[in-house]
Amino acid sequence: MQQAFEYQGNPSRIIFGEGSVSRTAEVLSDLGCSRALVLSTPFQNGDAERLAGDLGTATVGVFSEAAMHTPVDVTEKALSITNDLKADCTIAFGGGSTTGLGKAIAYRTDLPQIVIPTTYAGSEVTPILGQTENGRKTTLKSPAVLPEVVIYDPLESRDLPVAMSVTSGINAIAHAAEALYAKDRNPMATLMAAEGARALVGALPVIKDDPKNTDARLQALYGAWLCGSVLGSVGMALHHKLCHTLGGTFDLPHAETHTVILPHAVAYNAAVVPDLLAPLADAFGVEKPGLGLFEFARALSAPITLKELGMPEDGIDRAADLAVKSPYWNPRPIERGLVRRLIEKAYFGEPPVR
Repeated sequence: MQQAFEYQGNPSRIIFGEGSVSRTAEVLSDLGCSRALVLSTPFQNGDAERLAGDLGTATVGVFSEAAMHTPVDVTEKALSITNDLKADCTIAFGGGSTTGLGKAIAYRTDLPQIVIPTTYAGSEVTPILGQTENGRKTTLKSPAVLPEVVIYDPLESRDLPVAMSVTSGINAIAHAAEALYAKDRNPMATLMAAEGARALVGALPVIKDDPKNTDARLQALYGAWLCGSVLGSVGMALHHKLCHTLGGTFDLPHAETHTVILPHAVAYNAAVVPDLLAPLADAFGVEKPGLGLFEFARALSAPITLKELGMPEDGIDRAADLAVKSPYWNPRPIERGLVRRLIEKAYFGEPPVR
């Protein structure tokens, strides 16, 4: 018998397909915007400048200082430039750092957002914003944060380094995993999570062997869209709490932290809800999804230890204390001893076990 549920879809306009970035000017016109500020990280400044040049007088400039974990001071600098240039919208070109900056600006100004993702994290289709200030990362959820339009073009991600492709893809799988056992899970989210994980599990090994493979890049974007969409429609649990704690406290790289923690968080919860995690196990063709994720990451040469990400060993206890403070809802009770052991195993790269 089907249980009662609620489902809230997020109303972003999705434009998907090879060459679709050429429709950016059309999208600006549809939004009634003509003074776009293009956002990027320093690494992608050249691509952002190229995009701004293609759009001509429809843009007012480029801000290329987006940073990991969306520092509030960077947002404030970008806001000042947004106001000085009288921008009427933003175009975020890049990955989660750039998307996060666009969201932070929109949260404070309600300016329309266009996002052109070049990675696979999927945050571009969520109404969730994570921000860092004074070494502490917090998250909020608001309709004002959700981008109006997302343009998925595989040609814009073909040059994404393999290592970044892999970790951002596993970051997206993390959204699917938590959607499967979320407190407010629902049939639509489960279907999207299962399909999104399947798409990424199939695409990432191809990208590793053939980085310019447009079909694999398109499949990865498809998976990212689905996985990000489910994150925006259900709540987060232990995995995201741990990653927010570790990333904000020790300034660890976002996608890589998700990659290291996910196998252990999934194994932790698979001990009590193996049935809910069965779609993830099926995607890897294994019985234990946590171990399947661990071996998948290792086969793709992704990081598997917090140590290699720069976390200090004496931070394990501090991280455990913070993770059990104001915990997110989780299907398995959050016990400090077990959480500490989880973090320790992730620190040293030990395989997860139930």
